[in-house]
Amino acid sequence: MYTFHLRVVFLADEVPSASKTLVWGPGLHANIVLPARFFYIQAVDSSGRNFTTSPGEKTFEVKITSPGEHLTRIWLQVLDRKDGSFLVRYRMYSTYPEIHIHILLKNEHVTNSPFILEGPVYHEGCDCPQPSGPVWEAHMRCPDSFPQIDRDLSAFPNVDPDRIAQEIPQRFGQRQSLCHYTVKDNKVYVTTFGEHVGFRIFTDSILLSLTRKVWLPDVEFFVNLGDWPLEKRKLTDKIHPIFSWCGSNNTQDIVMPTYDLTESVLETMGRVSLDMTSVQANTGPPWAEKNATAFWRGRDSRQERLELVKLSRAHPDMIDAAFTNFFFFKHDESLYGPLVKHVSFFDFFKYKYQINIDGTVAAYRLPYLLAGDSVVLKQDSGYYEHFYNELRPWEHYIPVRADLGDLLDKIRWARSHDEEVKKIALAGQQFARNHLMGDKILCYYYKLFKQYAQLQITEPQVRQGMERVEQPTDDLFPCSCHRKRLKDEL
Repeated sequence: MYTFHLRVVFLADEVPSASKTLVWGPGLHANIVLPARFFYIQAVDSSGRNFTTSPGEKTFEVKITSPGEHLTRIWLQVLDRKDGSFLVRYRMYSTYPEIHIHILLKNEHVTNSPFILEGPVYHEGCDCPQPSGPVWEAHMRCPDSFPQIDRDLSAFPNVDPDRIAQEIPQRFGQRQSLCHYTVKDNKVYVTTFGEHVGFRIFTDSILLSLTRKVWLPDVEFFVNLGDWPLEKRKLTDKIHPIFSWCGSNNTQDIVMPTYDLTESVLETMGRVSLDMTSVQANTGPPWAEKNATAFWRGRDSRQERLELVKLSRAHPDMIDAAFTNFFFFKHDESLYGPLVKHVSFFDFFKYKYQINIDGTVAAYRLPYLLAGDSVVLKQDSGYYEHFYNELRPWEHYIPVRADLGDLLDKIRWARSHDEEVKKIALAGQQFARNHLMGDKILCYYYKLFKQYAQLQITEPQVRQGMERVEQPTDDLFPCSCHRKRLKDEL
């Protein structure tokens, strides 16, 4: 008679080590003010190896306190990125003289926890700009340069605010929707042209957010509120500087981060649910368990989208594409319908392959698709966002011809090169994490305005008809800024 004894052995490297675990990120520094602060935790075992899968959603406990405060108005979330790391985000609704960030693993402090942020630690609504731009850039760890800014501004050897204040409204003001901004003494002024100017709220908001954080140079510029870039003249002509959310190969507009990405940064943990941090915790099942079908949902804003749905019907085993809304080709709804229900964006990542195809201009969902855990099949396009210049085909995404003629071939290739495609997906994800988070978006805007301001050959003015864009009031939790007097003395 044989007796078998089953013994379960728990190896030391199967559980995270409090002393080896890594913690880093901008949310651990008092002088980096973001709408929603964030930092990262990387689980590491006792032998120093990083976890590559989740050790469990509740592995780490994070608490934020302020000495002497009975109640801190700080909303905190720990997001499991399912790859062995966690993204911790928190939004402050008040300013504190000091905050302590406690990170615990089974009641034991990890690494350098508690992290002490000596204040004052300002919340997003606090109007307390850093007087020195270089100091603010150093605190934010802004890149030395952004290639797209250098490229866009190279078309303008100089800018004459007096001249463009007259010429741009005459040229575009009747047919287009524009905002004319002046930032003077770190205060924002604006006047609008055209009928559809509601989208100015996004530019208003980012300018107010920036001027609360850093003293902007005096600058005067025009923002295009429409989808399409405007300045179509050749470099040999006398072109006008127009700021737009999207650029194209046929235009000379100066590109800013899209209004969608801008709002998602400003409203993280606020009124938006889709942002660059929330996506990272909602990337769907593990790679091997994802549906090996190319996925797309959207509206009928481009002919190629009709072709995509037609392809999907002919090859349902390879493509799942359908319309959620008809507007541009409503007369073809019977051919390409019926409409399907909206799918939660996070459910996109149940599929390995995400199709990114232009709408009226560039499809603004690309940052969020890259941040997921699927690979992006991106249509070749003449339109671009502020970061496209740094993306590399076959490194960060799989390119697809503009007419989608090779889409089926690319899907077949992806299916037969699974490990290679997984690496592309992870590289795209890492690009989004490194380049498209809130701190980098604020850096981009600041450096754009700073470099543009340096091109001005006449003094920016608060023009007739401009109104002041007021900072929102915070009567419940006002803050006292220690920097105001310093700026006044400069």
